[in-house]
Amino acid sequence: MSLRGTREILEAKPTIEGAGVHLRRAFGFGKTKEFDPFLLFDDFRGDKPEDYIAGFPWHPHRGIETITYVLAGEVAHGDSLGNKGRMGAGDLQWMTAGSGILHQEMPKGDAQGRMHGFQLWANLPRSLKMTEPRYQDIPSEAIPEVTEDDGTHVRIISGEFWGKRGPVEGVAADPQYVDVSVPPNKKRRLKMEVTRNAFAYVFAGAGTFRDASDPQAVLTEKAHDPNAPAVYDAKNHNLVLFDRGDEIVVQAGPEGIRFLLVSGKPLEEPVAWYGPIVMNTPEELRTAMSELQTGKFIKHK
Repeated sequence: MSLRGTREILEAKPTIEGAGVHLRRAFGFGKTKEFDPFLLFDDFRGDKPEDYIAGFPWHPHRGIETITYVLAGEVAHGDSLGNKGRMGAGDLQWMTAGSGILHQEMPKGDAQGRMHGFQLWANLPRSLKMTEPRYQDIPSEAIPEVTEDDGTHVRIISGEFWGKRGPVEGVAADPQYVDVSVPPNKKRRLKMEVTRNAFAYVFAGAGTFRDASDPQAVLTEKAHDPNAPAVYDAKNHNLVLFDRGDEIVVQAGPEGIRFLLVSGKPLEEPVAWYGPIVMNTPEELRTAMSELQTGKFIKHK
């Protein structure tokens, strides 16, 4: 076994998107090589409706897939295909924008005003940039869940994990997307394909993804005193980018840790990017923008 080391730990930065939604962006509009085939990851949560209620009114997408995972509240959506629906707590939507789609996403809090969800953008390869748009709407009860003897719990959104396969199928990046909860003070090893780029996004609790022998497992490199209080270097709003290897190790802190574990096969293709439109060349990008302005953007019937 070769352990995936921690290449970098990033803190998601406060950002305002849509019509005024306050969110945190872990990566996007920059580091494409390290995260290939993924382009962007946003964490939108809050308990004040004024921070999210304006939502994401009508906007275009082309050349990508968007993955929305809701934990609290709900998101109403509609699009140029005529689709309408709502995602509630635990639900998932995987949208293949393909040749082009216009849609809107409008969040609403639960009874306590809480809203929490994530959106991940996955790139499409050149051969599928202009494919037909489609949706995969997955209700919470359709997402497989597994609990191990040590209490580690996973929800498998896509890909195969612990003998179960997630309900999302036919995605170009062949991603593995898993919601992982490790109980307090537990250490867990998780296998991964060595050829994939991978990251973990922590959204509850704390822990470390650095391998070390007990009892120093939870100490950062800066903690030299073995009797000093443990310090956890991966906490809420942190993204951990991994090096190559076929497994990761996570040591949970006293409150446990919950994170999204995401990996995918790199496309290794050029990226020409402007907002919600991602193509391979500047010429393709200019064509898309011209079509958007002249009403020729939507290709599907």
